[in-house]
Amino acid sequence: MEAQMTTLSAGILLFLIMDPLGNIPLFLALLKDVPPQRRRKVMVRELLIALAVLVAFLLGGQYILKVLQLRQESVSIAGGIVLFLIGIRMVFPPVEGGVFGKTGEGEPFIVPMAIPGVAGPSAMAALLLLTNSQPGRTAEWGIALFLAWLATAIILLSSTFLFRWLGESVLTALERLMGMLLIALSVQMFLAGISAYLHLAV
Repeated sequence: MEAQMTTLSAGILLFLIMDPLGNIPLFLALLKDVPPQRRRKVMVRELLIALAVLVAFLLGGQYILKVLQLRQESVSIAGGIVLFLIGIRMVFPPVEGGVFGKTGEGEPFIVPMAIPGVAGPSAMAALLLLTNSQPGRTAEWGIALFLAWLATAIILLSSTFLFRWLGESVLTALERLMGMLLIALSVQMFLAGISAYLHLAV
């Protein structure tokens, strides 16, 4: 992440990574066998679990990197690669449907709605990179995370309405647009990591 990364840009990045529009078909498919009166409760539970996991990575990111002895450049390059792969799967989803593949049966718990649906590896990598690159701004990154999660929660809680109103084709187009933006961000993150590493090497 560059020094000019703002709270807003960090929030937008996290929002794109969480991909709420792309998760609408996944969430609806997972909840189709859940009683209607339970669906919103299950969704709220999974969203809160995802938020808790992401907050844990935000607060413990620096310690994780220290334990693993990872440098900022390594995380930046790896994060760029992960975001690139997620973006590619958003633009060109697998045949079995969805960014995360086939869905299970019964009431979902943690997997795959909370993890990796909302709190995926790319979001965790982005939080690790944010906290490591500018550790003094943890409160700002927390605000960015909460705003991105809140926007994601609002969209997913309105998934039934949005699916009926926009239709699957519009949601697919929006997801692919978000995927293209994510690919651009991943390339920038990758190049920033390479540039920082080469400066260190020199």
